[in-house]
Amino acid sequence: MVEISRRALGGMALAATVPATARSQTAPSGDPIKIGYSMSQSGGLAGNGRPALVAHRIWAEDVNSRGGLLGRPVQLVTYDDQSAGAQVPGIYTKLIDVDKVDLVVSGYATAIIAPAMPVVIQRGMTFVSLFGTGVNTDFRYDRYFSINPTGSDVRTTFAKGFMDIAMSLDPRPRTIALVNLDSDFHQRTAESARYLARERGLRVVYDRAYPPTTVDFAPIIRAVQAARPDVVFVGSYPPDTAGLLRAASELRVNFALFGGPMIGPHITAQKTQLGPILNNLVVWDVYAPEPTLQFPGTQALIERYQPIAARENTDALGHYVPPLAYAQMQVLEQAVKRVGRIDQAALAADMHANQFDTVIGPLRFDAQGEWTEERNLYTQYQGVQGNGLDQFRRAGTQVILYPERYKSGTVRKPYTAGA
Repeated sequence: MVEISRRALGGMALAATVPATARSQTAPSGDPIKIGYSMSQSGGLAGNGRPALVAHRIWAEDVNSRGGLLGRPVQLVTYDDQSAGAQVPGIYTKLIDVDKVDLVVSGYATAIIAPAMPVVIQRGMTFVSLFGTGVNTDFRYDRYFSINPTGSDVRTTFAKGFMDIAMSLDPRPRTIALVNLDSDFHQRTAESARYLARERGLRVVYDRAYPPTTVDFAPIIRAVQAARPDVVFVGSYPPDTAGLLRAASELRVNFALFGGPMIGPHITAQKTQLGPILNNLVVWDVYAPEPTLQFPGTQALIERYQPIAARENTDALGHYVPPLAYAQMQVLEQAVKRVGRIDQAALAADMHANQFDTVIGPLRFDAQGEWTEERNLYTQYQGVQGNGLDQFRRAGTQVILYPERYKSGTVRKPYTAGA
């Protein structure tokens, strides 16, 4: 269990977005408001779970510096789910029944959020999740709220940016290959690509999922090459993404467009390991350090996060998960303050009714608890030279191609895996 207090973050500077009057408020007192959740601090999802936990700690420091919630200190109660969904139901049962937490949120990723849902629903808890895609489609739980830009209509919107970019190419592509990890998230994203490919008249020449146990990705890339697609849409998690991209490099692929929800380059260590292999790769993302995508508080949060990340040897840049993880807690904070008490039904009603102002911009939730306005970004790595870290801090290395309102560059082709 991890319990966060002001001492846990030492003398960290407060965010520039915190007004001076808030910093001098009376210190919180009384029994803490406990917020419980599982988080992947080890295993395959830890590369994003650990940065999320750092962002949550920063938020807890901020809230307690402003007098806490309802005048009481905030305390985070977390357990390592080891990136295993099977661990999650037991963790949430313990949090609610034994630790007696007041509020619950989720850890990172669809695979961790979904197993928590039956316990959360049974106990009637309001649940704010982090990076869950389509989790509530079947549950339809009215106290579920998602911090993820995919929106509620994943099939028609998730792959739209990739397809729009593909159809803008000259010559226009005619064929597409679909490759995805056999996981809930990537099955949903592949279905979006499949649906939109048909809608745009793209012929699917390869469409296969690979099992989570896959370690050799060269046969997959060879099979895709043999199908001779113009564009390739890939869904993968970090270890697989690295394997697929290295195989693509070794086999000297040449596709007009290559990418998709390839989770991995979002993690700084993978950026620096792959280096030029990333050039012209188009990936789904949630943030890039481009001037077109800056909201009040985003940069200040990242600047606070990075020195902590250096000390804790976790993701160095913090561009992917931390802003959304901080926003996850901001939603909970703002609802509690408006309601004025810990009341699960009232909190859910407030979240459905009101806008939230966060470090990732203003948010509203629809009936399924998804964003009323989806914001799937598609970015392209351009001009990566060597394996240095600083180039990924600069604008222009990961340009935004979609949506149009955040666009910061133009697409480059083909993808040749750094050749």
